[in-house]
Amino acid sequence: MSEEKIEEELEKEAVQESIESEQEPSESEKEAVSELDQLRQEVAEFKEKYLRALAEGENSRKRLSKEKIESQSFAIQNVVLDLLAPIDHFEQALSHAENADEAVAHWAKGFEMILQQLHQVLSDHGVSVFTSLNSQFDPHRHEAVETEEREDVEEGTVVFEFHKGYQLGNRIIRAARVRVATRPKNNGEG
Repeated sequence: MSEEKIEEELEKEAVQESIESEQEPSESEKEAVSELDQLRQEVAEFKEKYLRALAEGENSRKRLSKEKIESQSFAIQNVVLDLLAPIDHFEQALSHAENADEAVAHWAKGFEMILQQLHQVLSDHGVSVFTSLNSQFDPHRHEAVETEEREDVEEGTVVFEFHKGYQLGNRIIRAARVRVATRPKNNGEG
């Protein structure tokens, strides 16, 4: 036989085997296909579980970060609240030192510098003083400890501040203690 005939015979046999294999898969091929489908399903399940675990880990990381920030904020708030009374006393003492003699004025200057440093420390940690004088009374920002009958200002205006109010970021950590204007009572005169 020539080489061409041998090649033709081999091609015919290959085509015949291909036709036979297309008609009916063998038992081992069926098992292989079934096993492949099962493996694909397992891979999809593992991928879904992996993505869920990844999302849960990310959510936990975010929650822990938020809790850490809140915890630090409350710790700062507690320390600040403890410092506010001495700061108030410094400010009250310094307000009386304005009328003192020269020696006391020099001491007062040093205490003013210390007070400025304390305010800077508070500011560095996000604590700020808010202004109340001549503003409308806000129960979220102010604690009214007195009222004063006044005609020269609108009712509900803060006319005196006993203690300054402080906030940490947007959260009020100490309401300002204030005196609020009211309308004079009409005693039936008229």
